[in-house]
Amino acid sequence: MEISAAGRFEVRITAADVGKRVSVRRLTGNDVTGEKFTDTVGVLTSWDDDGMLTITRRDGEIVRIPESALAAAKIVPRAPARRRGPAATYRELARVASRGWRPVESEPLGEWELRAAAGFTRRANSVLPLGDPGLPLDAALDAVRRWYGERGLPAYVQTATGAEGTQELLCAELERRGWVREVSAELWTGALAPVADRAEGAGVVLSRSADEAWLARYQRKGVSEVALRVLGGGPSVWFATVPGEGAPAAIGRLVVDGRWAGFAAVEVDPALRRRGLAGEVMAALARRALEEGASAAWLQVEAENTVARAMYTGLGFGAHHAYHHYRAPEADG
Repeated sequence: MEISAAGRFEVRITAADVGKRVSVRRLTGNDVTGEKFTDTVGVLTSWDDDGMLTITRRDGEIVRIPESALAAAKIVPRAPARRRGPAATYRELARVASRGWRPVESEPLGEWELRAAAGFTRRANSVLPLGDPGLPLDAALDAVRRWYGERGLPAYVQTATGAEGTQELLCAELERRGWVREVSAELWTGALAPVADRAEGAGVVLSRSADEAWLARYQRKGVSEVALRVLGGGPSVWFATVPGEGAPAAIGRLVVDGRWAGFAAVEVDPALRRRGLAGEVMAALARRALEEGASAAWLQVEAENTVARAMYTGLGFGAHHAYHHYRAPEADG
């Protein structure tokens, strides 16, 4: 935290620093508890005329701090990404992830992409805003709501936080307009070869399509034709199955896209967990991806899925950025 030569805390940010990464220390105590300081690091996303600061943290949490509570503050450089795998920009990964989970319908809005797939997953039914929509924000959001309304779908915008080039400012603007963050997760990256070397992958059957057995293990029940198109869409898609009694013991999905291999739908029969089946599935898929020329891997994991996070950490993956789905507020009247 910024301290002057006289040993006093100093506030060295102003409203002109909106959009920059800052570290802020604020006083949160009172006459009963005594003085207490709390530190917040994130992107300064607003500083309004009433003296209220908004800071968006790496995980997307928005913190509001009265200017009067500031004890010290400074601009800080963005921390280098701590990952074991390959370096990548947010835009590169966002586009790779989007190509790996394609909607059945899409339309550009400037540099935004409107995506729809009859409601099957938010990822395939949300806006990917990777640039300028070509309209003022309010007009762009009105266009988004109309487009999804015409399809009988709620309007979602997918945003990201926590990496260079992510959308902390857009998150803050959406929240100011009443959009509600419903779901957050993280995109993790790692090197592909260690995944392939981790297990033998014996007994894993690979296929270009999701057959009835694979779908019997898939957690989303009642999969429609639209869902099958999303599952099968992507540059080079593979489905993995470990045969079992009645339904597969484990499954997984892989999309190979240039140097990237994306893992999804890695699921294991609850009665057979902790036997290494998920690792077997990922190893078999990783070897196929290496054969197709990939070298890096990515996957998406929810914050509360502690079991999956522990497994992926053990495989050498680490968080790259968080992503969020904001839902439009209900129309008035």
